Amino acid sequence: MLWLTAATKGGLRELIHLLKYSAVGPAANVLGRMLAGAIAELKLESRADSTLVIPVPPHRVRLREREFNHAGLIARIAIKLSPGSARLQLRPSVLQRRRETQSQTGLTRHQRRVNVRGAFGMSRPEAVKGREVLLVDDVYTTGATVSECARVLLHAGATKVWGATVARTLEASEQRVEIQLPADAADGATSETQDIRRAGAVGI
Repeated sequence: MLWLTAATKGGLRELIHLLKYSAVGPAANVLGRMLAGAIAELKLESRADSTLVIPVPPHRVRLREREFNHAGLIARIAIKLSPGSARLQLRPSVLQRRRETQSQTGLTRHQRRVNVRGAFGMSRPEAVKGREVLLVDDVYTTGATVSECARVLLHAGATKVWGATVARTLEASEQRVEIQLPADAADGATSETQDIRRAGAVGI
């Protein structure tokens, strides 16, 4: 996997915070361009069917506070800049965060998994049945959030789940992460490895 770094450690963190907490729109363009690079590595345009792009959703309380989903905004820009964009379909409302979770900052790997377990659900599970899905988020740390979202999507019938994020942290030292589908995650599903692709700078 090719890591695509478009900013220094501090600069990338600042860009994400400007978009996430201060709604500075131009930051989304830079982050979206970085994400487009990660998506290009997956070569989704060569797939037989179109791929659903689903951003990791905030809880409705957080969404009301910020008035937008920053992951969804980055994903929208990335799709426009990606090869074969016509084969990438943005579906921002299919996955929902059903309960508000505490900040993952400062939690151990196990605590992060427990924190997000059961936090996500599907508004329209039929939308992903038999489809391949690309999950999008801003930062990859331990993979707890992406893994939980992938579990929910696979349980709803998605045939394959990829993940792409703008950045990774020092905790995410590996360039490739494998998520094994639990035996009870989906009826009749195989334990196919899910591929999480990330692009960004270390130590944000």
